[in-house]
Amino acid sequence: MPPLSDEADREATAQFLMRLRGRGVRDLAVLRALEATPRRLFTPQKYRDLAFREMALPIACGQEMPDPFFVARLVADAAIGPQPRVLDIGAGSGFCTAVFARLAGEVLSIERWRSLAIEAKTRLETLGVANAACVWADGRDAATAAGRFERIVVHAALAPADRDRLASALAPEGALIAGDAESGAAGEVDLARWTLAGDGAWRREPLGRARLRRLESGMSAAL
Repeated sequence: MPPLSDEADREATAQFLMRLRGRGVRDLAVLRALEATPRRLFTPQKYRDLAFREMALPIACGQEMPDPFFVARLVADAAIGPQPRVLDIGAGSGFCTAVFARLAGEVLSIERWRSLAIEAKTRLETLGVANAACVWADGRDAATAAGRFERIVVHAALAPADRDRLASALAPEGALIAGDAESGAAGEVDLARWTLAGDGAWRREPLGRARLRRLESGMSAAL
């Protein structure tokens, strides 16, 4: 594996952060978390020269690693403070989990593909991330047995039934950030922040359009 701290990496990261600032991402904690998380470590080796390009990159099991600008947007929209517990459903390569871990008190990351879960766990251990765990599970079910979280981030579009299923895992005044499966088709949907009102009804705040697949259920060892 090429060194992760060479001059080319530092320059690519600096340019990426400058572009983020130009797009309105000004939260210093978010920018520092992104700067401190070596994206290339989470990128398949043959695509590492594209790690900071504005494109999703293929990873194992037919899944994708979201482009870095989308990750930055997701992290900023989640508005994570130093104490909250974060549930990250759809770990993928583990990059977003690692960024969350630099902002939150505790992160539980769930991945339905066993091989991806193992690889993400290994990367987090390599970085010495002690406050995040990645497990192989069905996010819709595992969430209900893991306590409550101030933030739930789902890397997929949720149908109303799936959203309601996660409600019991959301702490009071917490927020669920996910795609809205009812807002589009063919993977183009609204990204939204959902909060629960006192009467149990969901309140929805749109966060712009995003390319997200529908949430898949079940667990798979490999493709």
